[in-house]
Parts: sequence; C-alpha cells; structure tokens
Amino acid sequence: LFHHMTAFPQFGGEPTSYTRFSIARQVDGDNSHVEMKLAADDEEGGEIGRPEHLHASMPPPRRNGKNLCFIVIAAVLLLLIGFLIGYLSYRGRMQRVNRCLDGSGNCEMTPTASYLSEDGTEEEEVPGPRALYWPELRNMLSAKLSAARLEANLRQREGKSSFEAGTVEDESTAIYIHDQFTSFRLDDVWNDEHYIRLQDKGSSNNQVFIVEDGREDLLESPDAYVAYSKSDTVTGKPIYVNYGRKEDFQKIQNMGVPMNESIIIFRAGKITLAEKVANAREEGAVGALMFLDSSDDKGTGSLVPFGHAHLGTGDPFTPGFPSFNHTQFPPVESSGLPRIPVQTISSQAAAALFRKMDGEKCLPDWTSSVMGCKVTVSNTNKMTVKLTVNNVMVDRKILNIFGVIKGFEEPDRYVVLGAQRDSWGPGAAKAGVGTAILLELAHVISDMVKNDDYKPRRSIIFASWSAGEYGAVGATEWLEGYSTTLHAKAFTYINLDTAVLGSRHMKISASPLLYSLLETTLKRVKDPIKDSGYLYSRVGSDWIKRVVPLDLDNAAFPFLAYSGIPVVSFGFYDEGDEYSFLGTTQDTLFNLKKRTDKLYALMLTAAEVAGQIALRLTHNHELFLDFARYSEELLSFQEKLVPFDSNVKALGLTLNWLYFARGDFQRAADALRRDIENSDRENRIVRRALNDRMMKVEYDFLSPFLSPKDAPFRHIFFGKGSHTLQSLLENLEQLVVNKDSVDVNKLKEQLALATWTIKGAANALVGDIWNTDNEI
Repeated sequence: LFHHMTAFPQFGGEPTSYTRFSIARQVDGDNSHVEMKLAADDEEGGEIGRPEHLHASMPPPRRNGKNLCFIVIAAVLLLLIGFLIGYLSYRGRMQRVNRCLDGSGNCEMTPTASYLSEDGTEEEEVPGPRALYWPELRNMLSAKLSAARLEANLRQREGKSSFEAGTVEDESTAIYIHDQFTSFRLDDVWNDEHYIRLQDKGSSNNQVFIVEDGREDLLESPDAYVAYSKSDTVTGKPIYVNYGRKEDFQKIQNMGVPMNESIIIFRAGKITLAEKVANAREEGAVGALMFLDSSDDKGTGSLVPFGHAHLGTGDPFTPGFPSFNHTQFPPVESSGLPRIPVQTISSQAAAALFRKMDGEKCLPDWTSSVMGCKVTVSNTNKMTVKLTVNNVMVDRKILNIFGVIKGFEEPDRYVVLGAQRDSWGPGAAKAGVGTAILLELAHVISDMVKNDDYKPRRSIIFASWSAGEYGAVGATEWLEGYSTTLHAKAFTYINLDTAVLGSRHMKISASPLLYSLLETTLKRVKDPIKDSGYLYSRVGSDWIKRVVPLDLDNAAFPFLAYSGIPVVSFGFYDEGDEYSFLGTTQDTLFNLKKRTDKLYALMLTAAEVAGQIALRLTHNHELFLDFARYSEELLSFQEKLVPFDSNVKALGLTLNWLYFARGDFQRAADALRRDIENSDRENRIVRRALNDRMMKVEYDFLSPFLSPKDAPFRHIFFGKGSHTLQSLLENLEQLVVNKDSVDVNKLKEQLALATWTIKGAANALVGDIWNTDNEI
C-alpha cells in the first residue's frame, strides 16, 4: 500500500488533494490490475499536509466565483474545439495512409517533414518527393528481379573444380563480387581481411584399413578430408551408432556394448559432423568415420563429403577474438576442437566394412540405404579398423566483401544479407545459389534507390563471406571484430546459403521476432511450382511448429547465438530425398539442375522472399519485429517445467522465481506495445527510441553472466551450453529418471542463470529504470 500526497498551493492556497493508491498484481502477468482509491482532502480537513509557516505568512486568496466560472467554461470550450479540429485532421490523414499501406486506395500523397530544429522550434513543413508505399514497393521488387541475371551469376562457377577458402579461386571470386557491387553504384564497397589458421589435406590422402589376423587391407583412401581433425594413426573396434546423436549412443549403452577405445561409425544427417564427433569423444572413442547415406542406385555410392569437426564457429585458434592483421593473441585453442582423428568415407566403403562385421544387426530404425548394417563385431572376432589422418595446418588470408545502400533517415541501423562464397568443390548449391541471389538483390535494390526514388529509412548491407566451409569463419570473425557495436546497429541477418536444394518442401529457421514478418511475406510471394497460390499454402498455417533450429554450420547461427541479432534462413528442399552432392566435388550446376527443372524460378522466389523481408524492415516507420512472440515462447517453456515442480521442491528449491520472471517479461512486452500504440509516428526521436527497445530484445536473451570467450553462444533459447533453457529442461528430466545423478549445485546455477537473464530482458524491454518491475 503506497500513500501519495500532493499539495499544489496556488499563491498560498490550500493543498488540492490527498491520493491513496492500492496496487494489486498477479504473479503470471496476464491480468495485472491497478486499483486506485481517491479520498477528498476536504472530508478529512483542509489543513492536512500544509506546513505551519504557510498559515502565518500567507492570507487565503480572494475568489470571484462568477468570473472564475466564465473563465473555466471558456477554457474548456476552446480546448474541445482545438481537440476536435486536430483529431479530425489526424484521422483523415491516417485513413489515407492506411489505404496506401494496405494497397486499397490512392497513394498520391505528399509526405512532409515536420521536426524540431536545433534551436527547439518546429520547422515549417517541407514537401518531399512522392512516397513509395509498401504495395507499390513490393510490386516494383518483383518486377525488377531477373531469372536471366540469376542464371548468369550462377554460371560464373562453371568449369572450376574448387573455391577453397584463401586460394586464388576464392580471391578472384571476391574481386569479381567487389567489382559487381561497385558497378551497381552502391553507396560504399569495402572488404575486411582476416588472417586465419585452416587445416588442409597433407601430401598424401588419409587412409582407412581393415585389420584382420595381423593383415591390413586398405578400405579407402579418399581425396576428401575433415578439417580440424587430429593428425594421428589410431586402431579400434568398429561400432555403428546411427546418426551419432546422444540418444543413439544411449541405445548402444543399453545394449551393453563398451565404446572405450573404439572407432565410431555414423551416417550423415540430423546433426552436424562436429556434434557427432564430440559425442563419440565423450564416450571414449579414439576415432570417427562418417559416410553419406546414399546408394549406388542414385549414382552416389562413391561420393565422399568434405567437412569440419570444430564444435563451434570462427577460427578455433583465436576463440573469442577477431583474426585481424596478424594480431598476436594468447596461445589458446578452442575447446571445441575434436582431439581425435576423423575421416569421411563413401557408402560403398561403409557397406564393405559392414560385411566384415559379424555382430548384432542394426536396430530397425537404424537401417540405412547401405545393405548389411551391423552394430559391431562379435566378441570372438578380433577384426579392427585402422585410421590414419595426416592433415596439415596452414595460415591463409581470407576476404569478406561488403556493399551498402545507406538509409536516408537512420543510416546507422541496418539489415545484413549474406551468402557464403567458398566451397571445397564447385559448390553450385552450397555457395553458388546464395551468391547469385546476393548479387541480384544488390543490383535490384540499388536500381530502385538510384532510379525509382526509393529512399529506405535504414541501411542494407550485402556481405559475401569466405571460409564458410570451415564453420562460418568469415562471418564469425566479422562479428567478433565489431562485437561491441553490431548488436546495437544490425537488427536482422538474412542468410541466403543453400536456398535451393530441391523443390517440393520449404525449410525455415528463424528468430521468433521474425515469425510474423515471415508469415506476412509468405502470403504475398507466389509459389513457382504451382500455377496459382502463394508460398503460405505450401507451408501451412501451423508452419511455426516445424521451424528448424539453426545448426553450427549455418552462418546465421553466430549472428543469433553469439551476437544476439535476429536471423532468418530458409530454402527449398525435398524431404526424405536429400541432395546427396552437397559438400562433395560433384556439387555442380549440372547435378543441381537434374534435381529440379525449376531451379531459376525457385532462385527468383527465394530472392523475392529475402528482398521483401529486407525492404519491409528498412521501409516501415516501426520495425517489423514481433517482440511479443517471445512471451509465447516463455509461456510454452513454463508449461514444460510445471510437471517438475514437486521434484524441485523435494530438493528445497522452487521454480516460482522463474515463473515470476516470465510474468515480468510479459508485462514489459504489453507495456511496450501500449507505448507504441500511443506514440506519435511522425516523431523521429520517439520512434527511434521505441525501435531501439525492440532491437535489443534478442540481445537481452544472451546471458550477461557468462564470458563470451568461455561460452560464446550465450543465447538461452538458441545457444550451446548448460546455461540454455533446453539444458535446464534436460537436467530436470534427469531428476525424474535418476535423482542421484543430478548435480544440485549445477541445477541451482541453471535456475539462477535462466531467471535473471529473463528478468534482465524484461527490465530492458520496459525502457527506463523507474518503470521496471521489481516484484521478483
């Protein structure tokens, strides 16, 4: 109960009111309400709250009731007349604006610029050029995109066998992109140089042997290799572990098969190679082999993919630091390096290995396209596998190429569109499609600005990354180099990599902040496979349930999990029929076109989706970021925690503080929405302040209690580590299965990290410190 006393003496007059506030709030934040009780001072005596010296020094004022009444009535009438004139004028103007925004009316309006000048006075309204409203802008983008130019850009990779990062081919492609950006008349074009350590194949190919009765038979010696593998020779019993996920290893444990000192075999898919290797090392394996789950029926049985085994992104030899200009860094290595030899093999080699294994047959759901699948060898069989890896470390210079169209109102706020440029093979699907779309969007949007009077409020940056094959190295090094400023300036990253791998289905990965914008966009972009209809009909109304979590190999991942920048990554593919050539020397334009005869139409559609997202984010007054969506995500997470309430209480702990933090965030989101609805859209200062609060939502879910060097992916929803909400949930599930196996102190720390990170995000969303909710 708070008591608030107001005394407004008018030339010595009596205090006008005594106000009592009684505030009642609910824990979950859904229906908080404020109850206010006002008590008139006159009823309690006119002398309450007035200092005694006022009685002695100031005589009571004289009032003429009749004159005062006339003055009050006249003032009220003037106020009402002014209000009605202003309201009707504003309402008429906003109706015209809304008709233009939804495309239903005439858009021939002349925008005005009416803002405060430097001396604080309001400037005269100055007519500007004709405004381009969203429907007109959207149609202009669609009309200007060209399938012919996309094809020409993609064909730049024809006839070349490799674009490995830091090589002559990679650098010549970088120079070509730089020249293209310049020819498009972008406002600025530049490049960043990074000096990084990569791993290359040694003087001879790596080798895999089958060892029986002291005899070594060569199984395979492929041209491909796995970057950041340990260079060594190891021997061990072969054990097949399906996709190499934690649940797959758990099934092997349940079968009573010891994995210590073994060589683990797994097929590609579901999770990244680096995650598979990390799981194998955790079980005590001395080496790992991975094969593509493909068959000779498709002509892919001999394919061997390239890959990397670093459980992280960026240069693993400068973790947390940018690799600029040969700067000297502490002699540290990333903890995500595998520390065991790793090699990829063909499915033909995997089949030959299975034929030598005489142990238990694979579980029904583990059977791949490779015939004769076995889990391991029998106890009496002494057959082993020998793996020799002789990769070498090399220092290389890589280039990231950038171009920018600067915003006319807020040039220091920007959307970034990016695509990987390098590839171990021709990389038509891996890097060619994304690079072609990047160049086309730069060309078209620049043309709209230069020739069609389009003036984006905010900037658009186009980025071509190198060393993406090694774990988004180019993108991560850029983020590390500008980590103190990017999260406050870049408010969305749009990833263009692998945008076309098929035609029948669509895969989407995105921050919840962009769900609403994505849905709006999908409803307005036509499906190239169907004669009529839009992409939204392809994904369905429940598409959010099928959003795919970003993996470490996606360049968007470090933007989201390391820098706290909202991201979107999407592409066309064929579910259940993966594009087998990805990451191999056969990722050619010929093979990609065999996958779909609508290649260029699909590329055009992908460009339109990415272009509409970028334009909408830089065109609207208000950023199209749905911050309220995180309230739903937090509520969904809370519902998953409820079944563990009793288990947590048994430890003397409670989940209530986490629930309170969730309620605080919801109230903060509601408060920001009210602030936006009640704000003046024409006031730049107010609008920028509100947009900045929306921009920071993603960043505020990076746990501030962790070191970016030790735990770079600090996002509690999408990061990696024990601080994530998913890790907390897994620990609570383990509490039910085996209470004694749970480290209670670790659980306490997880609860604290989650609670205070969410609470901090709520405080930041509210804005000013005096508006924060301190119930927790």
